[in-house]
Amino acid sequence: MNFFTWLTTKRKTLATMSVSELRAQEMLLENERNRMQAKMGKLAGEKQKIVERGAKEKTPELRRTFAQQFDLLHTEQMMIGRHLNIRSKELLTVSRLRMLRESSQRSRLGAGALPTIREGDLATIERLIENDKITSEMYQERLDEILQIGVAADEAAAGVSPAAQELLKVWNDMDAGLIKDTNAAFDEAEKRVREQHAAEG
Repeated sequence: MNFFTWLTTKRKTLATMSVSELRAQEMLLENERNRMQAKMGKLAGEKQKIVERGAKEKTPELRRTFAQQFDLLHTEQMMIGRHLNIRSKELLTVSRLRMLRESSQRSRLGAGALPTIREGDLATIERLIENDKITSEMYQERLDEILQIGVAADEAAAGVSPAAQELLKVWNDMDAGLIKDTNAAFDEAEKRVREQHAAEG
């Protein structure tokens, strides 16, 4: 079933979905996202091998063949990347809805405790998911606004912790060439995380 057909079907509305139903859909989307991530990694490895082979090959005809193969792999990687962005946003949507349902049950507020989601909100969510220019991070912010999730209450459940942010910074430093290899990145990440936890303590 199409994701939004599942979300908006008249037989099962957002307000009547159970935690188990949301969790089941969440697991399906998570598995699909993980498969896409693995495929992206495999394609990246194949592209790297082609670059290495082309660097060693001096025959123009073979180099053109390698270049064409690289282009095909890159195109496939871009297509998968688009679908991965969509799946990540769909997964975030279901996770948020499940979290709200669980919070509602813990608070004993009943089935009607979920925020009212209007048809216009669903249309907005769908457009945001389908828009390639909207990253998962941007989507998360907009989704939280639509679902009226408080930032403080949500941070522990789904936000990126300060320690995790330090690892993201390390990866950015690697991208910029400031950190040369994964061993150095690991040491730096360990150092920053320890310092972060010490500061929090």
